[in-house]
Amino acid sequence: MDPKPRLIPFAFPGLDRVGCAFGARAAGACGPYGGGNISLDVGDDPGAVRAWRRAMQGALGFGSWQELRQVHGTQMLFDPDPGDIDAPGTFEADGLATAEPGRALVIKTADCQPILLAHESGGVVAALHVGWRGNAAEFPQRGVRALCREYGLAPAELLAVRGPSLGPAASEFTNFEAEFGPAFAPYHDPATRTVDLWRLTRDQLLAAGLLPERIHGLDLCTHATPELFFSYRRERTCGRQASVIWIRK
Repeated sequence: MDPKPRLIPFAFPGLDRVGCAFGARAAGACGPYGGGNISLDVGDDPGAVRAWRRAMQGALGFGSWQELRQVHGTQMLFDPDPGDIDAPGTFEADGLATAEPGRALVIKTADCQPILLAHESGGVVAALHVGWRGNAAEFPQRGVRALCREYGLAPAELLAVRGPSLGPAASEFTNFEAEFGPAFAPYHDPATRTVDLWRLTRDQLLAAGLLPERIHGLDLCTHATPELFFSYRRERTCGRQASVIWIRK
């Protein structure tokens, strides 16, 4: 039986030219991978992973698949050549962007925040992988600055959506002072030792110059919804869901 991808579509207001979707686990999936894992780097059967990737491509209709070897850094990759949907990413970076129609930009997550960006013209899209290290390194701001510099854009012309990720109630950090520092204290609850990463990312996008009404978020916690999402904090050995954005041809 062919895989049937479970997808959460998202539409930027007024941007019919931009496709955007967030992947989820297959219905009824169990075990560390089950169905719906799109990462070739976590120990799952490569044939099954490739089948899920191609099922996503068939369901969404994009041309090529671009992913990265995500390293929790701040590097951006611009206008990559068409990628190989059957191979893992090799370029070490945590953000990528394109102005080429049909090229799907793919972020792999299992708690980290996928941030998908689109220019108001529909002519440029970008995707960022933002874990807590990315927040601490201000990658949302750095990524937006690099994107605008590369394509001659203004931050206020961008739209953003944050996908499913670790929710505020599940984001415990026992070494907050060492991992974040005092500048991030407004997002830290000492009583629960949690950090509101969703609010932090929104504020970082605002600081980058995005308009508040153009910042969207899917408030779905990966840790709290095992029937929908992989979660590294919950399972350690687990798959990865895809967040995908592309310019329609």
